[in-house]
Amino acid sequence: MTKPSPFKWFKTSPEIIRLAVMLYVRFPLSLRNVENLLHERGIDICHETVRFWWLRFGPMFAAEIRKRRVQGLKSSRWRWHLDEVFVKINGKQHYLWRAVDHEGEVLESFVTKRRDKKAALKFLWKQCVSTANPR
Repeated sequence: MTKPSPFKWFKTSPEIIRLAVMLYVRFPLSLRNVENLLHERGIDICHETVRFWWLRFGPMFAAEIRKRRVQGLKSSRWRWHLDEVFVKINGKQHYLWRAVDHEGEVLESFVTKRRDKKAALKFLWKQCVSTANPR
């Protein structure tokens, strides 16, 4: 038996609902900005509709994204590398360690005062444990 569509009673297509929610969540836009962007594309909806869709479908879309991300972690194509950057905090030099995935997204970051083996191993251990047990 198939699961009923969560969009069944909505007049607007699922693609438009997904676009509106993703615009609101993915980019730093207000509800009115999303309304204006969609209006420029010929989709006439109210900002309150976008808010309702976000509350109604946001958790469902987030679960789908999480599921795809976990499946991607299990894939052999997923890779990450360690990146080190020198930064000044309050006039003092620190070291920013970052784990960056193959798409350039920062997975985790860690700031230390020293650049030594102990700091690198601590960060690597933290990163390996977090990637082995995705949330």
